[in-house]
Amino acid sequence: MSDYKNEFLKKIDNKSVIVGIIGLGYVGLPLALAFAKKGIKSIGFDVDETKIPKINNGESYIKHIGSEKIKNAVEKKLFSATSDFTKLVDVDAIIICVPTPLDVHREPDMSFVINSANVVAKNLRKGQLVVLESSTYPGTTEEILLPKCANQKNENWKVGEDFFLAYSPEREDPGNPIFETGTIPKLVGGMTKNCLEISTKLYSEVIVKTVPVSSPKIAEATKLYENIFRSVNIALVNELKMTFDKMGIDIWEVIEAAKTKPFGFMPFYPGPGLGGHCIPIDPFYLTWKAREYGMATRFIELAGEINTAMPDYVVHQTQDALNKIGKALNGAKILILGLAYKANIDDLRESPSFAIMEKLESKGAIVEFNDPFIPMIHQTREHAIYTGKKSVEISENFDVFIIATAHDEYKKIDFSKFTIPIIDTRNVI
Repeated sequence: MSDYKNEFLKKIDNKSVIVGIIGLGYVGLPLALAFAKKGIKSIGFDVDETKIPKINNGESYIKHIGSEKIKNAVEKKLFSATSDFTKLVDVDAIIICVPTPLDVHREPDMSFVINSANVVAKNLRKGQLVVLESSTYPGTTEEILLPKCANQKNENWKVGEDFFLAYSPEREDPGNPIFETGTIPKLVGGMTKNCLEISTKLYSEVIVKTVPVSSPKIAEATKLYENIFRSVNIALVNELKMTFDKMGIDIWEVIEAAKTKPFGFMPFYPGPGLGGHCIPIDPFYLTWKAREYGMATRFIELAGEINTAMPDYVVHQTQDALNKIGKALNGAKILILGLAYKANIDDLRESPSFAIMEKLESKGAIVEFNDPFIPMIHQTREHAIYTGKKSVEISENFDVFIIATAHDEYKKIDFSKFTIPIIDTRNVI
């Protein structure tokens, strides 16, 4: 019987191991570059045909990832991209980095993971390692990937012997100037001891620190816990903002004062709603799975309700501001400053600005946006109606501004020169 584990470990030691990454977005692309940086070859797989030629020509399509990094990796033949998934047979490790959004009923949409698992199973060969990185509910690796990978060619392959399977959640923070893929500790949960050993060793080649845990379920649950922690605390500060506004209390000054306590406090900040792929979505993955066990996660669901309602609060604030100057929301010209979900990046995923735009337009407002990082809105799953809409200049030709993203560029503007109301959701002014 072949000793696939030791063969894999030897490939890692002599850097002949080849890594395949499915999904070249905000998680997959920086991961591929992290492997290339350490001299390990990776092949990127994606169904988006527009990404493939850009990568192979050394061009970036993500604002905070410089083209020079991609070009350098491509020229050294350490990174290439393809849409031909039959080439998965040529790699030793297959890492899945695909979206896990919510469907129209706010329940997990596992179609991207399931489709990837089907493609992997179709092209799997013995001795390969399969790792899921997508944020998901506890049990996904064991319930979806394991049976698909084990049922091969009318045989029952043994996990940990014929193939290896693990879960290692992504911890990307796009645009973070301090942490990047290689400097963020990596959780790893293997289906067996052998799975854990080789997946941990592979990631240790490119990540500053690996954190082995006892199972994929533990790693899956930890990822959700990290983001639920943030979601709940953001909901708390959002609720306090609305309450303190009624009391005439500046929430931002309260937070700055509370930050002086050197223990037992961590600052969170209010905003127009949650954005990004993790915090608005991950809690719902756990609440959905918890129902299978007859559990009602009321605390988590309440936090989700508060955060989801923040765009409505912004609309009410805008309407009040217009009323004070004798204008109606219906027919008002409104400029949203910032479409990205966080400052200084071009990431639109789950951006609350979309919700604000839709709610204002439903009330008859004429809405435009300005974003120095997003000259035009590209195709999105949830907001296809805005595809092609372009960023406009900041000018007096509007009845009200809504600052929705704290881009550094906005902090340089002297807003006192404008005579119109400004709704500042990020404490930019």
